[in-house]
Amino acid sequence: MSNLVLCAFADEASSEITEQVQALKDNEIGYIEVRGINGKNVSQLTEKEAKEFYSVYSDAGIKVWSIGSPIGKININDDFDKELEKFKRTVQTAEIMQASCIRIFSFYGTEGKKEYSDAVLERLSKYVDAAKGSNVVLCHENEKGIYGELAPQCLEIIKALPQIKCVFDAANFIQASQDVKEAWDMLKGYVYYHHIKDALPNGDIVPAGYGVAGIKDYLKEYSAMGGGVLTIEPHLAGFVGIENLANDDERKHMGRFSFASCEEAFGFAADSLKKIISEI
Repeated sequence: MSNLVLCAFADEASSEITEQVQALKDNEIGYIEVRGINGKNVSQLTEKEAKEFYSVYSDAGIKVWSIGSPIGKININDDFDKELEKFKRTVQTAEIMQASCIRIFSFYGTEGKKEYSDAVLERLSKYVDAAKGSNVVLCHENEKGIYGELAPQCLEIIKALPQIKCVFDAANFIQASQDVKEAWDMLKGYVYYHHIKDALPNGDIVPAGYGVAGIKDYLKEYSAMGGGVLTIEPHLAGFVGIENLANDDERKHMGRFSFASCEEAFGFAADSLKKIISEI
């Protein structure tokens, strides 16, 4: 039995929660990374909504692995107090949904420049402080355009703030012109879980195994290290809320494969990863 556990951003199959559950069941995926529900971002949920939505997942036997929040996906000069309040509400949502972790980012407008290091770490440390007393692990995702878009900056963040772990996204590294193997070798000891999507050299998103990320290679090593959760993030078709979740550069690299529906794209992405896992 594989020690690689399947999870997914089910909002890429459908914005509606009942259809998300059905897509997960159809593809035999038992975990969800919650990002959008009924067209609403997870960071905007009220306490009542969080409890109601969690009951739907729980009653269907779906476990919430992570809160795929947009926290930290703002400009370094934006109002941080407002963002911190949003984060505190997101922690409450994570606890209600019994999520193991919250995905965060390290701010746009920084371009990975050393001059922003102190400001980035100061803000991230406030997230850490605000999450104290909860059971959630903060996981930083590498994303093109933020401070931690490249592996060295990701490592800097994790070493400076060991309470923060790493979400490893190979496709994002490709889009940031970071060698994936180099990034994996640098960060593998700090990876809490993975986002799974592949990319071509020009940054176009493709299903796992169809690009140059070498997903099979690093997942084989990840499995040998003990394995863990793999969140499928298809990005193969437009879906409700994408305008709020991705920037212009991200959107232009989506949808290079042709699918009849979001559900079909979601299923193809799941099957592509399952094929890789079967070969490990």
